[in-house]
Amino acid sequence: MAALESPQPATATAMRHAFGNVLSVLILVLIGVLAFSIRLFSVIKYESVIHEFDPYFNYRVTQFLSKNGIYEFWNWFDDRTWYPLGRVIGGTVYPGLTLTAGTIWWVLNSLNIPLSVETVCVFTAPVFSAFASWATYLLTKEVKGSGAGLAAAALLAMVPSYISRSVAGSYDNEAVAIFALIFTFYLYIKTLNTGSLFYATLNALAYFYMVCSWGGYTFIINLIPMHVLLCIVTGRYSPRLYIAYAPLVVLGTLLAALVPVVGFNAVLTSEHFASFLVFIIIHVVALVYYIKGILTPKMFKVAVTLVVSIGMVVCLIVVAILVALVASSPTGGWSGRSLSLLDPTYASKYIPIIASVSEHQPPTWPSYFMDINVLAFLVPAGIIACFSPLSDSSSFVVLYIVMSVYFSGVMVRLMLVLAPAACIMSGIALSQAFDVFTGSIKYQLGGSSNSADDAEDTNNAPKDDAAAGKTDKGEETVKERSSKKGKKKEREPVEKPSIKSKIKKKALVLPLEASIVALLLLIMLGAFYVIHCVWAAAEAYSAPSIVLTSQSRDGLHVFDDFRESYAWLSHNTDVDDKVASWWDYGYQTTAMANRTVIVDNNTWNNTHIATVGTAMSSPEKAAWEIFNSLDVKYVLVVFGGLIGYPSDDINKFLWMVRIGGGVFPHIKEADYLRDGQYRIDSEATPTMLNCLMYKLSYYRFVETDGKGYDRVRRTEIGKKNFKLTHFEEVFTSHHWMVRIYKLKPARNRIRGKAKKLKSKTSSGWSSKSAKKNPWI
Repeated sequence: MAALESPQPATATAMRHAFGNVLSVLILVLIGVLAFSIRLFSVIKYESVIHEFDPYFNYRVTQFLSKNGIYEFWNWFDDRTWYPLGRVIGGTVYPGLTLTAGTIWWVLNSLNIPLSVETVCVFTAPVFSAFASWATYLLTKEVKGSGAGLAAAALLAMVPSYISRSVAGSYDNEAVAIFALIFTFYLYIKTLNTGSLFYATLNALAYFYMVCSWGGYTFIINLIPMHVLLCIVTGRYSPRLYIAYAPLVVLGTLLAALVPVVGFNAVLTSEHFASFLVFIIIHVVALVYYIKGILTPKMFKVAVTLVVSIGMVVCLIVVAILVALVASSPTGGWSGRSLSLLDPTYASKYIPIIASVSEHQPPTWPSYFMDINVLAFLVPAGIIACFSPLSDSSSFVVLYIVMSVYFSGVMVRLMLVLAPAACIMSGIALSQAFDVFTGSIKYQLGGSSNSADDAEDTNNAPKDDAAAGKTDKGEETVKERSSKKGKKKEREPVEKPSIKSKIKKKALVLPLEASIVALLLLIMLGAFYVIHCVWAAAEAYSAPSIVLTSQSRDGLHVFDDFRESYAWLSHNTDVDDKVASWWDYGYQTTAMANRTVIVDNNTWNNTHIATVGTAMSSPEKAAWEIFNSLDVKYVLVVFGGLIGYPSDDINKFLWMVRIGGGVFPHIKEADYLRDGQYRIDSEATPTMLNCLMYKLSYYRFVETDGKGYDRVRRTEIGKKNFKLTHFEEVFTSHHWMVRIYKLKPARNRIRGKAKKLKSKTSSGWSSKSAKKNPWI
């Protein structure tokens, strides 16, 4: 009977596991659908359009790739940007996003699904947000099981911080980079848990995709060495750790050097030095463990002394080389953005162009609640859960959350890196909490059945002994007694852990009422999180910056001035005309108006940007001379004083002054401030009231209904009635948001000579001799 009954529990367990796997797959599919659909509000409420500024450059590059092929893309010299310098696109862009979208477009068209390049670009980010959710499930499952993985995936699918960079139309590098980041971490943990060289190779390939996609790959190549060093210091070294790390450094660095925008920076910049130092350390440790296994303790001490000594010498040589390389660089081998992360005050002191970007400012406390909401309260519980018990994988996610919290506090843009870590920790916390509360309820409600099961377990042992005795009837009594003693000894270590587990279960049991209330509170917390995420996706992060809207009593007002202005440039100017504006609008001008710009959002040449900032900060005549020397024909400014648009050029003007003054010392910020205050009213300084930016923004502003009242600065302008002598207004959009001016031609020098001749004739020359002048 025992032989017939034993397969039934095994079959039931197999059925339960199969049903659980099917249910998990179904939940993951629904999570992917949720991640995709919650990012479509921008298309539903507005239209299928590219957002922001950088995505327009990515869209333009993808168009070029799909039309001309990958070979032409790698060798493309773009003469429409950074005039007269130009830009080599293939060597200065992270190609991961472009190649991904171009490949998707090519595959779809090969399958006779004729989608346009713009449509593919608009929906790339929502598709990869689903992939990122699934990668989060895989990563969290390796740390704390499938339950925590499903919770983390559901949280990431809706987290507002990630939605802000992955809504439909947000065609930026982070759209695919966050998926690559999470997937690389998953493969690292998978290799660490299995010791498989296959997963180690996939990990290096995933890291290569991350390098192709985003400059934030340096976060990976510094976080993983930190974790490896932590494992070595805490005595958790194993061959699996070596397999997880060594191929990543070797193969990953070689692949990273193949990306043109990275190149030799993969081995020459300070961001990568930590990985090489840890690479040497882990080899020394591996050699020590190998020697320990083949030598006697006495010989081992001698060998360890020799190995450590040689290792120290090698480390000192490497450190000396690295120090020499660092000393040869004025920034210590670090990029400006990396230095601004290590020293939050560095950018404001030395590189104002980095500090001028709103994404590079430190976040405020409300932004944490806005971007991760209730996850901020669940993260500490998840960290505590990772320590019970602490494993290699759980220590990695703890290190991940700690580092991402620090970097997010330095730069608001890196809230995007914090979001996956916060979701992983919150998923672990929710899974552990649900396990405890549901286990307590099950224990309280099913107490009688549990006691019956315990009695049945205790009764099964004697029956097994009796059955064993019956089968051994023909044997001697001595053998029977010895076999019974052996069985008792075998049962003892099995029974002791079961008793301990029962005691532990009883210790974790909570009162029934408390468990039910806690579950209801967790469900309410999840409901509030969902409501907040849907609101953020629908209202806060779905409005495209190219088309602005406002709500009033009259209904919804749409401000389409940007596209109106770019269309005017495209239809009313020559193809070879150069347009000057602040660098924020360079990508859009090139992509939408197809006109050559002086600077754009790539910001690779600080001197060129400082020249434009100096022109905007100079008096009209000096600015005309600067723009004329750059062969500029039109100047574009963004002005929000009439409708209350705060992100206009007047609000950005002080950054133009600071960036210009960093290269050209005659531009001083103090000349534009009155008693340290930035003003545009009657108390503004003469330098401010006479600069080009002020004049181009407020020209004819007094003729509007507000009579010169600026709704953004909430004051009346200081200089109202003035005329332009070197610029003429050629276009002002419907709501005065974009204003375009044309440089007047240089005064005819012949007329100047004629005036001199006339003055000389009045002083004594005859009119007859003047008429004979061939230049008149």
